[in-house]
Parts: sequence; structure tokens; C-alpha cells
Amino acid sequence: MHEDYSKHYSEDSLWKKLQQVSKIAGAKVVYVVLLLYYTMNDSGMGLKTKISIAAALGYFIFPADAIFDLTPIIGYSDDLGVFLFVLSQVARNITPEIKEKAKQKLNDWFGTVDPKDLSEIDSKTD
Repeated sequence: MHEDYSKHYSEDSLWKKLQQVSKIAGAKVVYVVLLLYYTMNDSGMGLKTKISIAAALGYFIFPADAIFDLTPIIGYSDDLGVFLFVLSQVARNITPEIKEKAKQKLNDWFGTVDPKDLSEIDSKTD
């Protein structure tokens, strides 16, 4: 990442952004955000992992984006790309408990989400 987006991260900003855009961004993007958020907040995470995740989440929160976020379908493709890169770097830290917590929150917001819709993301963390 060219800019240090971690300075744009705050927990309040993240939850506010998710509330505003969860339906537009879609379940996959929200699921990855939740996985990263819960991983970052796990007590066993090292500082380097937390900074990487905070930078990715800061990119999501940051209003000036590579692709305008409110553009249907493609608006969050750049965010998802950043998330998947960071996810690949921290995948070994994502526990089954973190996945379950993220899925529960996702189901709270979207209703029951078909596990097939999340299988691509889950395969990157196994």
C-alpha cells in the first residue's frame, strides 16, 4: 500500500461505514471486513498483523478511494482486493472461533447467508 491508511482506522469509523454500506458492498466484502476486524482484536495477534489489518480497514473507511464505492458491483472491488491480499497474509491467524463470530454478525445483518457464498473466502483461510 502506498499510503499508510492505518491512520484512518478507528473502530467507530469502521462500524459506521459498515452500517452505511453493508447492503451495497455485499456479504462477501462485509464477511472479509469482519474476519479482519475480529482477527485484529484477538489478544494473541502481533503488532505487525494488527497494523496490516488496520491499514486495510483504514483503506475501506477512507473516503477517497481508487474506485468510487457507491458504484454498484465494482465499487468495492478494489477494497476486496486489498482485503484478500491482507487476508492471505494473516490467514494462519484466523481461528474457527473468529470465523464463527464473523458469520454470526453477518447473519445478524443479512439474515441467513448461504455458506456457499462465503466458501471462496473461507478457502483462503483454511
